[in-house]
Amino acid sequence: MSRLIGIYGAGGCGRGVMPLARSLPLAVDARLVFIDDCATSDDINGHEVMSFARFANAGAREKYVALAVASPAMRVELARKCDEAGLALLSLWAKEVVVMDDVEIAEGALVSPFVTFTSNIRIGRCFHANLYSYVEHDCVIGDFVTFAPGVRCNGNVRIGDRAYIGSGAVIRQNLAIGPDAVVGMGAIVTKDVPPGATVMGNPARVKG
Repeated sequence: MSRLIGIYGAGGCGRGVMPLARSLPLAVDARLVFIDDCATSDDINGHEVMSFARFANAGAREKYVALAVASPAMRVELARKCDEAGLALLSLWAKEVVVMDDVEIAEGALVSPFVTFTSNIRIGRCFHANLYSYVEHDCVIGDFVTFAPGVRCNGNVRIGDRAYIGSGAVIRQNLAIGPDAVVGMGAIVTKDVPPGATVMGNPARVKG
C-alpha cells in the first residue's frame, strides 16, 4: 500500500475525528485505520484496528498518525512513541472551522466542527479543540492542551503545556493558566490558575 493513516485511539475521541480524516485530500487512495493496543474489536465503524507495533511495521510508503486521545499526558507519551518510530503527526480540521488573522497552530492539532480562532493566536503541538470552542485574540497556548466541547477562551490568555479545559468552561481575558492545570466542566475562571492545580465552580476555585 502507498499510504496509511492511523487514528491513534479508538474511543469516543478517535471515532469522532475519523470522519475528518476521511475527508482529507491525503486520504484519497489511502488506507485509514484505528491504532489501539487495548481495543476489543478488530473493526470499528468499518475501519480495521491495529496495534501500534503492527502499524509502525506496516509496509506503506507514507504513514501518518493523528493522536485522538483527550488526556494531555497520554498524548505526550503517544507523540514520543510516534517520534521514536519516525511517524509523522497529522492535523485534522473540520471544514466548519473559522480561522481569522495571523493564527499559528503547530502539528498534530485536532479541530472539531464549529471551532473559531480570531486573530494573533499562537498554539503549540497536538492541540485539541472540541465542538463549539473558541479562542479569542492574542492568546498563547502551549503543547498538548485539550479544550473539551464549548470552551470559551477570551482574549490575551496564556495557557501552559498539558492543561485540560473542561466542557463549557469560560476563561476571562488577561489570565494565565499554568502547565498541567485542570479547569473543571462549566467553571468560570476569573483569576490565574497555578501550575498543576484543579479549579472548579463559579467563580472557579482551587479544589482541595
